[in-house]
Amino acid sequence: MPKINLPPLPVSCLFGVRKPSGPTSMSVVNDIQVLVQKSRLFVEASKLEQAAGKKARGRNRFKGNVKIGQGGTLDPLADGVLVIGVGKGTKQLSSFLDCTKEYITTCLLGCETDSYDGEGAIVRTASWKHITREAVERKLGQFTGQIEQVPPIFSALKMDGKPLYEYARKGIPLPRSIESRAVTIHSLELVEWLGSDHPFSWPAKKMSDEEKLSLEKAVQGIDENVDLKDAPESTPSDLERPSAFVLKMKVSGGTYVRSIVHDLAHAVGSAGHVVTLTRSRQGNFVLDQEEEEDHVCMPFEVFAAENSKDVDEDGWTRWEKEVINHLQIVST
Repeated sequence: MPKINLPPLPVSCLFGVRKPSGPTSMSVVNDIQVLVQKSRLFVEASKLEQAAGKKARGRNRFKGNVKIGQGGTLDPLADGVLVIGVGKGTKQLSSFLDCTKEYITTCLLGCETDSYDGEGAIVRTASWKHITREAVERKLGQFTGQIEQVPPIFSALKMDGKPLYEYARKGIPLPRSIESRAVTIHSLELVEWLGSDHPFSWPAKKMSDEEKLSLEKAVQGIDENVDLKDAPESTPSDLERPSAFVLKMKVSGGTYVRSIVHDLAHAVGSAGHVVTLTRSRQGNFVLDQEEEEDHVCMPFEVFAAENSKDVDEDGWTRWEKEVINHLQIVST
């Protein structure tokens, strides 16, 4: 294996991790931080020696003081690119909030949920059997280019100091319409029509009549025509699955992917929600390299405990070598 060439240690850097679906972004960062704060790649050798001496004398465990952060949260449901900054690299993380991002998402038709994804509760069901691939593709143009997007009511955005989800859950009428935001959808394409050939099903949790009434009260102040009634005969039988399809999109920062899926399902005369969501690009950090300047993400599994034990002839563990091969050095 060729010898690794690095600038003087410790380094500050950015690198990309492929976050799996399930854990929170913060838990991923915390797990990586445990390793980072004990690595000579990121911590001065003298501080590591001091820490080793304290440990030998039974003193407090070394907690480290290396700054680490991430450049844009992914919800537990979502997987894909999570940009990690270490040291001076944390100062550049804010630039990833407004950069161009690419997502691949699966929409399951027939029902919408309070969270706009499969982890929420069913709000309303609608017919889906009349929806075809061609019908969806005809509507994609409505959601391409610069559009005005309304954030979902079950979000943490605040109105008059109160999170929107509080209005929805407590039946408090919204004092005014939710302010739309301008976002840019650079590209939007239907890459796969799954039909009923997929493993996805509607959520088991369903919004109660009382919860629906609270949501209606919250929204009726700005939309008197809100209707959360289920469409007749819209529940699938045990032998059928509602149709699903896969979208790929490249969008500006601040875009709600779940809202695009939700609004697109409405546009074709049905309802829908997100069942898979993958961030495949964030700036120049990607899952699969397309351009020379792209930085490919490493699997989060690289940071498993067993990869922090064995070292090579140069004293590097497996996870440290992986980071070295994927990092982008930050010098200022």
